[in-house]
Amino acid sequence: MTTQYRLSPQLVARVVGAALLLVGVLILVLTLAVAALGLPGWVLLVVAVVGLLGVSATGYAAVRVGWVLRVTDEGYVVRFVRGAGTTRARWKDVEDAVTAEVAGSPCVVLRLRDGRSTTIPVTVLAVDRDRFVREMQEHLRRGRGLRPL
Repeated sequence: MTTQYRLSPQLVARVVGAALLLVGVLILVLTLAVAALGLPGWVLLVVAVVGLLGVSATGYAAVRVGWVLRVTDEGYVVRFVRGAGTTRARWKDVEDAVTAEVAGSPCVVLRLRDGRSTTIPVTVLAVDRDRFVREMQEHLRRGRGLRPL
């Protein structure tokens, strides 16, 4: 069984907002260049349309395609999380899973048998915190070959 955890809506809004701000600044600079250099107006229109299509594609990818955590019966893979530590491991290599607060953000820390760890901030995921912790504990149990509670 494979479970994918996607980006939280708040994080998607921040990413799309940053992309939209970047396009806005680009259009402003290009508008000034068109006015100062006498460039044709269609250049501005083309850049604006391409920029907005880019922002739309970014939003679509973040919502539909982008996953942060993929969990299978064998292990897990984390991506797009700076400071996650170990980004992939097998369940049989995981010693335990604990909750912690890192930099004021609630996290699940998967501690590996070799001393490494994976830190997953729950706030970046589009899932309820308590549900996520329960699901991770269940995956850990199954990955070790233990029966569900």
